[in-house]
Amino acid sequence: MVQAKEFLTAGQMFHGHKCPAMPMGLRVGAAALNKLGVGRSPDGQLLALVEIGEGHCATCFADGVQMITGCTFGKGNIKRLNLGKWGLTLVDTTTNRAVRVAPTAEAMQGNKKTEFFTEYRMKHIPASKVPAEIIDPLIEKVINAPEDKLLVVSEVFDYEAPPKVETFSSFVCDICGEMVVEGYGRPLDGQKVCQPCYEKAQKEN
Repeated sequence: MVQAKEFLTAGQMFHGHKCPAMPMGLRVGAAALNKLGVGRSPDGQLLALVEIGEGHCATCFADGVQMITGCTFGKGNIKRLNLGKWGLTLVDTTTNRAVRVAPTAEAMQGNKKTEFFTEYRMKHIPASKVPAEIIDPLIEKVINAPEDKLLVVSEVFDYEAPPKVETFSSFVCDICGEMVVEGYGRPLDGQKVCQPCYEKAQKEN
């Protein structure tokens, strides 16, 4: 069984500050891994579909998901669905099995009623400036709450993820001299250039 609390210190170091949303991501990710009966993804065996959007609270959730599942931006196996929610669908791409896990509305609403939110975050005070005596009890509550009080875990279902395409082809931009992945090149007056150089040339013409 994957235990979220074992990833808490590393998750906080990766994330950069203490808050309840990153640990919530740890809890959601751990529940998904355990339901599927799989371990952390060393390569691209897992695909994480996170429902967060942009510009709303608690998107820190996604860093917890990355930390515990091993689904990362660099590996290309985490996708943001921009739904403005905090659900996670975790897919085992080797078996096409998936599970969706989400925090309960009660848990999320409870967090938003705490002093961390009402007296600090909703007044636009950075999370890193919140005193430890305010945030630490909230983190402890999230990381130690019984799963059935914190999360809704679906049954395992079938999910066929699209095949991952990976290319090793590249070229050197004729203008800036930097390496560019092949499919991102643009033709320009007999040259092969990167997108920024192409766009700059178009603006100058």
